[in-house]
Amino acid sequence: MNEHLPETLRAVEDELAALLRRGRALSWEIAREVHPNLEPNAYGLLLWLRRCGSIRLTDLAVRLGIGKGTLSRQIHGLEGLGLVRRDPDPDDRRAAQLSLTEEGTRRFDAARAARLGQMRRTMESWPRRDVEEFARLLHRFNETF
Repeated sequence: MNEHLPETLRAVEDELAALLRRGRALSWEIAREVHPNLEPNAYGLLLWLRRCGSIRLTDLAVRLGIGKGTLSRQIHGLEGLGLVRRDPDPDDRRAAQLSLTEEGTRRFDAARAARLGQMRRTMESWPRRDVEEFARLLHRFNETF
């Protein structure tokens, strides 16, 4: 094992802690942009729904690694805000497909555009290859963590 690895891992931990701290603050900010009553952790659910288009609750729970009961409560709150809807699953009438409402899509896209603009301004001085490498390494870290 590399003798400098523990020091390097501590540096990664420090930077990851700073990123998570900023991420929590940003989650509050973005959630409020989507809807004044949106909980910060719900933004991630909206992101998945926007990415998937339509997905069953059980499949979304598996992807997110959370229980169906917890997810169902969170989805219920999003439905109450008019951001998410449940439609009958055409393949299984006992199940439902979740998707963003038109209002949910509009609000999510507006908040996301603002966030991407902020990221663009933050990274505009970076060489394109560095941004690509950063994205690749973050993906690798998230996939293996």
